[in-house]
Amino acid sequence: MREHTLPVHAGAHANPSHALAVPIYQTSTFRFDSAAHGAELAQQTAPTQLYTRWGNPTTHALECAIAELEGAEAALAFASGMGAGSAAVLAAVQSGDHVVAANCLYSGMTDLFENVLARFGVHTTFVDPTDLTALEAAVRAETKLIYVETPANPTLQITDLAAVAELGRNRRILTMADNTWASPWNTRPIALGIDAVVHSATKYLAGHSDVVAGAVAGSRAFVDRVWTMLKVFGACISPHDAFLVHRGIKTLGVRVERHNASAMALARALAADPRVERVYYPGLEDHPGHAVAAEQMRGFGGMLSFELAGGIDAGKRAVERLRLVTHAVSLGGTESLAVHAASTTHGTLSEAARRRAGVSPGLIRVSVGLEDENDLIADFRQALS
Repeated sequence: MREHTLPVHAGAHANPSHALAVPIYQTSTFRFDSAAHGAELAQQTAPTQLYTRWGNPTTHALECAIAELEGAEAALAFASGMGAGSAAVLAAVQSGDHVVAANCLYSGMTDLFENVLARFGVHTTFVDPTDLTALEAAVRAETKLIYVETPANPTLQITDLAAVAELGRNRRILTMADNTWASPWNTRPIALGIDAVVHSATKYLAGHSDVVAGAVAGSRAFVDRVWTMLKVFGACISPHDAFLVHRGIKTLGVRVERHNASAMALARALAADPRVERVYYPGLEDHPGHAVAAEQMRGFGGMLSFELAGGIDAGKRAVERLRLVTHAVSLGGTESLAVHAASTTHGTLSEAARRRAGVSPGLIRVSVGLEDENDLIADFRQALS
């Protein structure tokens, strides 16, 4: 299927009914035909009609759709992006292992690596993933995972996924990429050699700011290991939420193309504004990762950040003056959102962690929605006046 056809029909073959839309199997459990039937299901990995924490027909259709979009053998859906990311990492490492992680990640994943896994003997080295020499130098004999995010939150740092994948293959290390900000419409890490992909499906996959969900995609063998974590920790998505994400995927192409175009227009307008010190958007030619992004992305995405002089007070004032753009966390929905990163999305991190992630006091992060780009530009201009 061609690019615009795939999101519309992804996962359709897994629809267990003749209904055009996948039905919502809103049930916690399923009836067995016999004791032998129950015993058989209990031995399966991710059975779809045993118990909804283990699997569900609605969820399975979504998982097939995500696997098709990412070009993966299999996928799993979760109740949140953090549920997906945590399960994927726990499936990859054990006590005594070492992780090399990008220095600019979603704050929840930074917390997982820095504060949670360290308690159980899994230690992490944070490194600039754009510096391939430093990335390779951080690898140890006990390194079992390289974890990156591109474009990264919130400075839109671009990682060369093919180079990371090659390093992982050469050193026999699992590679994992958070593809939330790009979405599979703009980037397909598995096609570039990355072993596994994680998503906050809350964002571009669902696309309407009305559901919280996550996903992991990769080889069948790895996804089966992740399912064991899902079964044990219970971060299962509800059938209704799985339905909403699957419905959102159908418009992924047309939505993300609009996000891409409007974000580029807003980035150029902000870059030309003398009140803005710096704009982070990989579509701009002066972005350090522009060349890599142009090579591995179909479009440059709907996310951008910019810095204001005046520190925290200037950043807070700007977001409070916005009229059309909503002052809120999250991203990837139909409405444009803006946050002052140092006091919200990255406010729980230590000062050292914020510096490592490139979060300056005056940084504002923007999720560009589906509004007219000229209305968005006008709103930011009046907010900065």
